[in-house]
Amino acid sequence: MNVLDNQQVNLQPLKQNLLGMTLQDLEAFFIESGEKAFRASQVMKWLHQMLATDFDAMTNISKSLRETLKQTACIDVPAIVFDQTSSDGTRKWVMQLDAGNKIETVYIPESGRGTLCISSQVGCALDCSFCSTARQGFSRNLTAAEIVAQVFVASILLGKEHRDERKITNIVLMGMGEPLLNYDNVLKAITIFMEDNAYGLSKRRVTLSTSGVIPKLDLLGQQSDVALAVSLHAVSDAVRDSLVPINQKYPLKELMASCRQYINNQTAKSHITFEYVMLNGVNDSRQDAVKLVKLLKGIPAKVNLIPFNPFPDSGYDCSPMSVIKEFKELLMQAGLVATIRKTRGEDIDAACGQLVGKVEDKSRREKKFQDLRYGMS
Repeated sequence: MNVLDNQQVNLQPLKQNLLGMTLQDLEAFFIESGEKAFRASQVMKWLHQMLATDFDAMTNISKSLRETLKQTACIDVPAIVFDQTSSDGTRKWVMQLDAGNKIETVYIPESGRGTLCISSQVGCALDCSFCSTARQGFSRNLTAAEIVAQVFVASILLGKEHRDERKITNIVLMGMGEPLLNYDNVLKAITIFMEDNAYGLSKRRVTLSTSGVIPKLDLLGQQSDVALAVSLHAVSDAVRDSLVPINQKYPLKELMASCRQYINNQTAKSHITFEYVMLNGVNDSRQDAVKLVKLLKGIPAKVNLIPFNPFPDSGYDCSPMSVIKEFKELLMQAGLVATIRKTRGEDIDAACGQLVGKVEDKSRREKKFQDLRYGMS
């Protein structure tokens, strides 16, 4: 049976899920099994390039080794419980893990590129007040295999429709969860995405988005030069403390210093993308734009202005498009690169966290957010 058709999570704790293993991990695995290290690159190519879902498909390794792999390893993926394509081509999946946990993965096709937005946690613990995922609370970190499996599954499903072209050209860890709070598993997944024997993506085509977990951000700068996106959303500590509560622990001054250090650690020319959700009357004034320019001074930066995607009882409204365009113009006049994110997949709730909340309501924080909304002036 094709593993994608299996609607039950296959729990085999004694078997190694090969999807989450780097080339070095696989080499150690095969050497320990008495095999040659080169088997690692063979199997990795079968998994991530030829998208094999069972060991029998791996015809250039011996039958005896395939039988051994069946006993000691697995290719375990989550079941698809929701699959819908938007009128604009955006495709969204909800994937079922263990114990009722669900995650979201979104594919965004554009001219000349296809971006896959993947999750790193089930829910999120950061409690950002404008985020739909925050309402679900936090369940657990994803394993490296579960992170990579999202790309594996999407590649198979997209490949069934477009076998003559590479559909996933970019991967962004901007889905559910804070990647830097699942550091080890995320770093391993990133390594697999950039491995030539796997997906072979360049460091500019894999982007990690963080709200600013500074110790882990500093560590990431030492261990990887993956593209970085920072969820900024405010230009003062007072406002950001409310929108992104982790700012209370790692305030803007420390975050900006860490971003500068990250750029300094890079081996090639790069920039940081700063994500800035536009909230009407909260962070969208002309004064906010001027302060943003000052805040980013000296950092090679691109600012991505994100029209807020409303969800029930969020307590916020999206800034009018005229305000967003004026905000962008002020940034550009000051010499910053600024873009307005095109809204995608609205008809299928493709904003992070929205669909899982509809598939299965896990809003442990609903009352808190309702109180926030009705307590606002």
